[in-house]
Amino acid sequence: MSFPSRFNAWVEPSRAPGVAGSGICLTHTTIFMPPLLPMRRALPQPKSPVYSPVTRVTIGTGKISLLRILLIVNSFASSVTPRNTVLVHQHLARHHDVQVVETNERGHATRFAQDAASRGLDAVVAFGGDGTLNEVATGLAGSDTALAMLPGGSTNVFVRTLGLANDPMVALTQLVSGLEHGEVERVSLGQANGRYFCFHAGIGYDAAVVELVERRSSLKRLVGQPLFAYSAMHSWFRSYDRQYPHFTLDIDGRHIPNGYFTVVLNTNPYTFVGKHPINLSKAASLEKKLVVVTFKKMTTPVMLRTLYSALRRGGLEKSSSIDIAIDVENVSINFPAPFPYQLDGDYLGDTTSLEIKHCPEALRLVRPSITF
Repeated sequence: MSFPSRFNAWVEPSRAPGVAGSGICLTHTTIFMPPLLPMRRALPQPKSPVYSPVTRVTIGTGKISLLRILLIVNSFASSVTPRNTVLVHQHLARHHDVQVVETNERGHATRFAQDAASRGLDAVVAFGGDGTLNEVATGLAGSDTALAMLPGGSTNVFVRTLGLANDPMVALTQLVSGLEHGEVERVSLGQANGRYFCFHAGIGYDAAVVELVERRSSLKRLVGQPLFAYSAMHSWFRSYDRQYPHFTLDIDGRHIPNGYFTVVLNTNPYTFVGKHPINLSKAASLEKKLVVVTFKKMTTPVMLRTLYSALRRGGLEKSSSIDIAIDVENVSINFPAPFPYQLDGDYLGDTTSLEIKHCPEALRLVRPSITF
């Protein structure tokens, strides 16, 4: 089996990750770019690696070790190409047993990650955008299989927050060094209505923006950040109601009756505009509890001051228009009319009730090596 019209691969049969026909699963593969002339005879299958107690060691020992790794690729992500996918696979396979799978619909990455965890693989490398990363983290949460990542999307918030380069091939060098010498540690996640998120949950305005972007998903690969800017302006001036509150909040028992727009942070920054981080609160960290930023008023002066503080001052300050709660464990958001929400930049629809909680030490994470 091969990536349709994009890759050729010799494949050794393997078990499917959950549902028959769910995605494309390549295991113990030799992947190459299409030859000038078609191959006319069958080629021998590559042999599977043989593991032994001598060659199998734990990630982060500082030694060259044979690790069992699943590489999950979202070929539709903005920065993922046939060429860099082949290069990533070849580079990882120099020292490790690497299986490759490609996603082709929502939920595939989660099922592949769950299967990897059930088979006891050492790590899963997510190569895609923030949505792919969210799905993989959801599938690995609570397991002993570690998450590693490469930037393949248009913004790559979580990858860049950890210090990885935004270029996939530069980040690959950092990742490989991190697998060999970096620390693997358990970090906290957030959870909203049973689904995990790595860096933030957005309720209200920014979820409406993400919905508009996803309606034009065919353009996202070509004009990622300009499309977000256009959708943000369209939502602000034309489609999002800024005159009336959209929900109420109970933050660890404290009630806020007039929520227009809320961001629940597991990390900081909230996002990036080009190379510039949008910092909402330096208190947000994988080692701490959640931070909840709620806009109680949505006027143009308020948002302009917010952008200035986020870009130039490193964070927001609590005011009559903005509520900031730190070290939060539980948030309950409700309203009679449905409101939109998104997790890690993935629009999940409208709801009338959202229960968000802090989940300590939920995920094993490979910390990249920043100096190499």
